[in-house]
Amino acid sequence: MPGIWETNMNFSQRSRSLFKTIAVVLALALPTALAISSADARVGGGMSSGSRGSRTYSAPPSTTTAPGSTSQFNRTYTQPGAGMNSAATAPARGGLFGRGGGFLGGLAAGFLGAGLLGMLFGGGLFGGLGGLSSILGLIIQIVLVVFVVRLAMSWWQRRHTPQAAYANADAGSGPGPQTSYRSGLGGGLGGFGFGANNAPLEIKPVDYEAFERLLGDVQTAWSNEDVAKLHTLATPEMVSYFEQDLGQNRARNVVNKVTNVKLLQGDLAEAWREGETDYATVALRFALTDKTLDRNTGAVVAGSEQPGEVTEVWTFARRPGGAWELSAIQQTN
Repeated sequence: MPGIWETNMNFSQRSRSLFKTIAVVLALALPTALAISSADARVGGGMSSGSRGSRTYSAPPSTTTAPGSTSQFNRTYTQPGAGMNSAATAPARGGLFGRGGGFLGGLAAGFLGAGLLGMLFGGGLFGGLGGLSSILGLIIQIVLVVFVVRLAMSWWQRRHTPQAAYANADAGSGPGPQTSYRSGLGGGLGGFGFGANNAPLEIKPVDYEAFERLLGDVQTAWSNEDVAKLHTLATPEMVSYFEQDLGQNRARNVVNKVTNVKLLQGDLAEAWREGETDYATVALRFALTDKTLDRNTGAVVAGSEQPGEVTEVWTFARRPGGAWELSAIQQTN
């Protein structure tokens, strides 16, 4: 009997110690997660989302506007080696330990499940802290908890990338005759881009005007939570991500408002034709006022009334007889 009581008491102490460790890790991680979500509340959530056809997994060339690299896609339906058609019909990725978690997510789920079962049956997360491997077991438990928390943060962030330069106007100029265009060498030449089939794709001034117009229209529809309008401006894949993000805002009882959007500089990174679909990837540096308001009181809970600047890489797609649509947003490094 004393042995049984001692075992139960040790198990209780180990459980309390483990829960304290988890609580400390969560307490440290939660402010970081909230800071990420509130700092990048604009359309796209500050993440890289969407598809670039067969070039989804290829980084677009750097430009004067975005001389660095672009982030890999956090959210995309495109499978490696697949183009836009398969991306439009592919199912959404899974949750934390689903397909979206990848191999490491599944591995963590297996270890975590086994450990929790061990705790339920009195064996501890990894068979207890007694014996020769007690210190190693404790370290593994802490590392696993931190890993799972980071996976959860990544999942929450997913749910809750020189050619002809396009608009290099100063802050006081607007679209129209004042907008200037430059020619450059690279994937495009004098406004041309060459696709995988070497068919030239000419990007004309009217196309650049459409890109600039979409930059403002998408932000306005997002701020108004007008999903119907977004469907006319972006691909179904991108709208599905916008709907997820808007749903998270409603759950938090907030609304994100992006106003005073003004293009400051833009460069064409590449343009190509893939099958019957035209693509154009453009680096955009633009000014905006990004703030998140409480739905009930209208008080600013994140962001600022002061304008700021953002540089992102947007990809637009156009099918035969259709208009340009937003197909992807990539963040710059």
